[in-house]
Amino acid sequence: MDCQYLPLTATGQFSTLFLDYISQKEALQPYYDRFPTLEAFAEQAKNRSFDEAKRRTLVEVLERQYQNISDKPDFSVLAQPNTFTVTTGHQLNIFTGPLYVIYKWITTVNLAKKLNETYPEYRFVPIYWLASEDHDFAEINHFTLFGKSYTWETEQRGAVGRMNPKELKEIFEQMPEKLFLFEEAYLKHDTLSDAVRWYVNELLGKEGLICLDADDADLKRLFAPIIKDELLHQPTSGMVTETSGQLEALGYKTQITPREINLFYLNDQLRERIVRETADDETVSYQVLNTDLRFSQEEILTLVDEHPERFSPNVVLRPVYQEVILPNLAYIGGPSEVPYWLQLKGIFDHFQIPFPLLMPRNFALYVNPASAKKMEKLGVLPEELFWDDVKLRRSYIERISENSLDLSEQKACLQQCFAEILNKSVKVDKSLEGAVLAEQARLMHTIDHLEKRLKRTEERNYETTLNQLMTLKNKLFPNGGVQERTENYLNFQLNDPQFVQKVLTVFDPLDYQMLVLKD
Repeated sequence: MDCQYLPLTATGQFSTLFLDYISQKEALQPYYDRFPTLEAFAEQAKNRSFDEAKRRTLVEVLERQYQNISDKPDFSVLAQPNTFTVTTGHQLNIFTGPLYVIYKWITTVNLAKKLNETYPEYRFVPIYWLASEDHDFAEINHFTLFGKSYTWETEQRGAVGRMNPKELKEIFEQMPEKLFLFEEAYLKHDTLSDAVRWYVNELLGKEGLICLDADDADLKRLFAPIIKDELLHQPTSGMVTETSGQLEALGYKTQITPREINLFYLNDQLRERIVRETADDETVSYQVLNTDLRFSQEEILTLVDEHPERFSPNVVLRPVYQEVILPNLAYIGGPSEVPYWLQLKGIFDHFQIPFPLLMPRNFALYVNPASAKKMEKLGVLPEELFWDDVKLRRSYIERISENSLDLSEQKACLQQCFAEILNKSVKVDKSLEGAVLAEQARLMHTIDHLEKRLKRTEERNYETTLNQLMTLKNKLFPNGGVQERTENYLNFQLNDPQFVQKVLTVFDPLDYQMLVLKD
């Protein structure tokens, strides 16, 4: 693949908070420990201890979760004190969802490879955290293949990882061709988590990527002290609110809003918020919203001991849970995830948990051979394709037109003339100043209007070329959206079975730019 690189600032796709983090703006340094450079991993490893008992639990859980997969990774390495993980996470979108999910996995895999090469005294394992406890089914139940959208309709509720994916058989019957990998995954496994683990292992298991489903009683038991602290004292809400206020005072928009209790109650077909109530006699109780479930303080603490798996962290506490159960050094996230992790530093400090290196995933625009030829023929630059349609059309016409469409020189001459007229006029009568300035404004407006007409007329003269340009733009930015957030990887993999392997060879996990990839 041929690679071109664009600064993320040139794409117009990212928030100011995200871009300022990437540029290591000094004002943001209190909200993380170390910026993710290759050298920073050595320091992170030195300062990241992890309990031997936790390692054993992690290995036992992974062995159990992979028990029906024949070609599974060797988990025993995670029991070694010099082994660390690098982690990404995402929802369990059907058929992998948007293209950037694949990019997250590849970034994580390549990061582990680079670290293993650089620091042979350690071992680094890439982890995909299955967002199995998420209950926002509408976020995962659809995908687009060759311009057609497919949706999973179901009456199932609660945590998506526990849902039975065999209902997806109806979608397979609608598809124009067979997708054997996903048929094997969805139709031969009883839960969505099991299905995703199976196909991810098929896709990237040989590259070392391990899937972890944290919806597990043994793992939740390790998290139980923090669950109890949250139920009893609610420390996290105030911390995140304070940090959010600080970031907003710096001019940034924040991503997440904490709840008083940042936990859900989780059971089959159910994931609902837990709220704390205080009676007139100051007796504390806990209710599960939209249910009849209610617990006294003693009852809910007993439930944590006996069934910790019934407590599910929300977006505020999920990162903390991750760092409690993994010997983790870095989290690889997208342009929305990185900003909200910056809101959580105070929580990590409170619980005395090392804050991981916070890394952006790789970003890419893939241009297939046909589109690459059109780009070359039109002479359009990669950065121009990220512009909005109006700017792209006008800038392109100005560049290729044989006529000068810019009246800036004429406007400058006119302004100079009026400056002289104004100078003479006020010497004669000061009251003439308003009339001269009004006439100047009227004529400048007229010239602006004429300039726009010139450009519109020239656009009509190049209508065929512009149509070709906009067809190319719509191909690479379907429905006006960024390709990696809209397209599914199958749109490329089915035409080129080596697509994933090619991306694996070109992604540099520590290069924070937009890649334009051409075959």
